[in-house]
Amino acid sequence: MTISWRRKYNVVNRLNTRTRVMIYVGIAAVYLLGVFFWGIFMPESAYAVNYGDKLLPPGPGHFFGTDFMGRDMLFRSVKGLSVSMVIAALAAAVSSVIALAAGVAAAVLGGRADSLVNWCVDLFMGIPHLVLLILISFMLGRGARGVTIAVALTHWPELTRVVRSEVLSVRSSQYVRAAYKMGKSHFQVAWEHVIPHVLPVYFVGVILLFPHAIMHEASITFLGFGLPAEEPAIGVILSESMKYIATGKWWLALYPGLMLLIAVMLFDVIGENLKKLWNPDSGNE
Repeated sequence: MTISWRRKYNVVNRLNTRTRVMIYVGIAAVYLLGVFFWGIFMPESAYAVNYGDKLLPPGPGHFFGTDFMGRDMLFRSVKGLSVSMVIAALAAAVSSVIALAAGVAAAVLGGRADSLVNWCVDLFMGIPHLVLLILISFMLGRGARGVTIAVALTHWPELTRVVRSEVLSVRSSQYVRAAYKMGKSHFQVAWEHVIPHVLPVYFVGVILLFPHAIMHEASITFLGFGLPAEEPAIGVILSESMKYIATGKWWLALYPGLMLLIAVMLFDVIGENLKKLWNPDSGNE
């Protein structure tokens, strides 16, 4: 009776944990996807210039207030965050593919390939991240293209290390050794046996790349090395707000900053909870 009760309790507890994780992930995904698609399909007239309403505080007509050109801060912040999310998505996708290819190649091939990948990782991680972002973006002419390439080329080293360590734990397993004895090449072994094993870790790493990409895009844009001033980006909005915040126009920085912070935290919530869901040890806690 005691063993049966404990088994039922463990099953219920495990189901509750999975349900709770899915609720967290669902809430975060609804908010992020809602902001993303709202911003993507928002017409320019929603945040158009209207000098008759400039620098209005938050109120019923403008929930986030207006800026120095009379543009609605709610719509402009949503549009800016969606722009940042598009750039982050492109950069994270490219960076994660680089990390997956480099990590798998380093661990499967070993030898000089492993040494070369580790040297590149140490080289990129040895340079201050923000400085490297600014240099690459400035060299490529800034703008959306320069920022996207800069973020994509600087966010792969950490995920590469994670993928490499996962592949190393699989490389000595019996089914991988059997595949080599059957005459399969390194590429076939990597594609058929290694990559499927590291996909859960890879997908979590991709999701956790998003908040870093968004923050770094906003940072270099804020410093003037990213998107141009005419773009409704979060970095541009926060940079413009610094000219007026000392005069009491607090809403120009508060609401866009909160939206950026919430988005970054929710991406982290999704990544951490998916990690629990896919990890058998943490999933049974």
